Amino acid sequence: MHDPIPSGADPLRIAVIDTDSGFLQVLGNRLERLGWEHRVHAGAIPVDTLVAMRVGALVVDLATLGPAAWEYLDKVCSAMPGLGVVVCTGQSTVAQRVRGLRAGADDWLSKPCHPEELIARIEAVSRRRKRTEARPEAPIAVGEIEIRADRFQAFVGDRSVDLTRREFELIELLAGAEGRVLEREEIYQRVWGYAMARGDRSVDVFVRKLRQKLEKASPDWRYIHTHFGVGYRFAPEPVGGAPVTAVPEMPAAEVAPAPARSRALA
Repeated sequence: MHDPIPSGADPLRIAVIDTDSGFLQVLGNRLERLGWEHRVHAGAIPVDTLVAMRVGALVVDLATLGPAAWEYLDKVCSAMPGLGVVVCTGQSTVAQRVRGLRAGADDWLSKPCHPEELIARIEAVSRRRKRTEARPEAPIAVGEIEIRADRFQAFVGDRSVDLTRREFELIELLAGAEGRVLEREEIYQRVWGYAMARGDRSVDVFVRKLRQKLEKASPDWRYIHTHFGVGYRFAPEPVGGAPVTAVPEMPAAEVAPAPARSRALA
């Protein structure tokens, strides 16, 4: 017997784009027991319709969308940065999964899969979305970078750094740590929403991409520092210049006087 939705938790509202009738029936039965609202579509849902539906997550089988799948995924993720997106589709290549995640999908699950695993991943996406809604809208200024939570973007002057949603969540987490070293496992847990699998290099891949974008947009500064075997630290430091926090000069009174010269040498 399945457990009901936890007391005090808000029912989730999700949209599903899929045509697998058997899978949808099993998933639908489970969602109804949880008290979640869901609506199934056999094709692409217009972005304005998704906005009007006020859904917390989108589950999409890319095979259902055909050749337009990638374009649709890009469009939805760009237009609705606060929407959790879980791709649940057939067998795929590493390149396809990487492409989907970099486009802005929060997670990727291959069929056949158990509905319980899909539900757990939707819950993880929902938790991240709630943290997004609670973000303060005041910008964070670090070095030459201004991080704007209200736009899910970072800027150098009036130029956008052009981050994906995952990259934005990563820079916001790192910058918010105020110089503290974050372990890879903590980063994965807080950005991806669940425990990191052994050997998973997603954090390193996304940090590398983010670092490259920041250094291209702000070449005179270095922002992300690697602590090998541990994780990463975010601290703006000018390239080849003085450190951000200068060491104070020694007061003149504390400088030891030079030894007196011998009179014979005068």
